[in-house]
Amino acid sequence: MLLVAEIGLNHEGNFDLAYELIGQASRAGADIAKFQFGWRCEPGEMNCIDAELAHQLKRWCQWWDIEFMASVINEQAFEMAVTVDPDRYKIASRTVVEKPRLVEAVLAEGKETFVSLGWWEEDEFPFGEPTDRLRYIFCRSNYPTYPRQLRGMPRQFSEDGLYGYSDHMHGIEGCLLALSRGAKFIEKHFTLDKTIQGVHGDHVLSATPRELRQIAELGRPLSRLADAVDGHRNAPGGVP
Repeated sequence: MLLVAEIGLNHEGNFDLAYELIGQASRAGADIAKFQFGWRCEPGEMNCIDAELAHQLKRWCQWWDIEFMASVINEQAFEMAVTVDPDRYKIASRTVVEKPRLVEAVLAEGKETFVSLGWWEEDEFPFGEPTDRLRYIFCRSNYPTYPRQLRGMPRQFSEDGLYGYSDHMHGIEGCLLALSRGAKFIEKHFTLDKTIQGVHGDHVLSATPRELRQIAELGRPLSRLADAVDGHRNAPGGVP
């Protein structure tokens, strides 16, 4: 199970707060801290990240012993992300629909890439069958997502189908439901204060440090249990 704390734009343009969010995500048990490159990114906008700041974000992640990841929204953002050299990439569903050639360029890097299908409406996968380098992620692009809107979540996540889940619900129940169905990638927006009314509205649907810790502490054994029950692979030392 990979647990991703989506910091995104929840720094509200204050990158000292981004440092704090990285540290809190690490202490809460997240594997990855994720940012968005190329969204609300023009000079004077809240998410204006240049190459120097991008490298600083990665250094902060290294300090806090958490992996750095970025969603790349446009071509310029991808060029910058390449210089930071992340271990993996995330592709937002907006990019899947609006910039498929960019997605293909990211996939050509050969790194493990998680592709969200929130905006994708076709039955077939947009970039070919899943591999160990191409992971498709179930998502509902409603901010927030309410229970009825979650209909259609796979009964069983798998490596050759939908691999993981990007959550936009209140609370952590959606994440735990996905883990119980075999999801191996969980992405959850992360905040220190749900009452912040930012321009993007993500705080209310984000996890607090306490909630992120709950996902980590409840989700990891739940993920192992789902493996054991479904027979996908044995737990270390064999299934009890």
